[in-house]
Amino acid sequence: MAIRLDGAVLAMFPGQGSQRRGMAAALCADHPEAAAVFATADATLGLPITELCTTGDEADLRRTELTQPAVVATSLAIWNVLQANDFEPDMVAGHSLGEFAALAAAGVLTYEQALRLVARRGELMAEVAQRVPGAMLAVIGLSAETVEQLCDRVVGADVANYNEPEQTVVSGTVTALAEIERTAGEAGAHKCVWLEVGAPFHSSLMDAIAAEFGAELDRHRFADPRLPVLSSVTAAPVRTGAEAEQLLRRQLSGGVQWVAVVRTAIAEGCTTLLEVGPGRALTGFAKRIAPELAVFGTGTTKSLDAVVAALATSRSTAA
Repeated sequence: MAIRLDGAVLAMFPGQGSQRRGMAAALCADHPEAAAVFATADATLGLPITELCTTGDEADLRRTELTQPAVVATSLAIWNVLQANDFEPDMVAGHSLGEFAALAAAGVLTYEQALRLVARRGELMAEVAQRVPGAMLAVIGLSAETVEQLCDRVVGADVANYNEPEQTVVSGTVTALAEIERTAGEAGAHKCVWLEVGAPFHSSLMDAIAAEFGAELDRHRFADPRLPVLSSVTAAPVRTGAEAEQLLRRQLSGGVQWVAVVRTAIAEGCTTLLEVGPGRALTGFAKRIAPELAVFGTGTTKSLDAVVAALATSRSTAA
């Protein structure tokens, strides 16, 4: 299918779970702009992020403390390729972890800052996972309101992600989620899926690391955004760097309002959504939230090349 980046465009940055083995192998081989971002990640973190994302082991890539910088580095590498081809979206947004990449794209954070923050975030979240047997469960086929009501009756279960009108993710202790799985089935859910993640993200269990992550945030300067950023916490535009910092604090244990983010983008005039990063999760969410939108990804060589070609066509037409 030919890609046309017409109208106002929202660039979407994916979160944890979008990673896959070898996700940046072709990206680094084909695009020096991408390889440069990975070199920055290696030097900034003192970790073999390039190796992890090109030839690394699947088990290592699933480790939260490594997954988070790996996904953000890959998203920023793709963003760098798009920027080199004159891509400038009308607004950006990130799903959970992806919000750090979105803030870097908007100039709120430097690439180095975003990488340092997510590396520390991943370390702290991994510590929670070691202390508490937590998990995440996607409930499919029930409204978000129904899932909220189920969580209200179960201690240790919180709504984490509002991904689609009838796909809501719950986070918390394994015991609590087992009860949610049972009651969701009784309420008529089509199915429940246990997610392959390393910790109970966006749940009250993350309050245990709020102070330590807050201390890390305090070490960084947040600039005002150079283009609109939609917060995954409020689904509203982030106006200042100070506001962005406070929202990252809230995001740690707060729910990701992705349905509302997409609907805000539509209300702001966006007709095209471009997923900037590995995987196609956000592409799928967007198509089910608003089928009328034009939605494209960049997570494979073929899809990224198609977007780059579309950008070249736009430049030649404008000229």
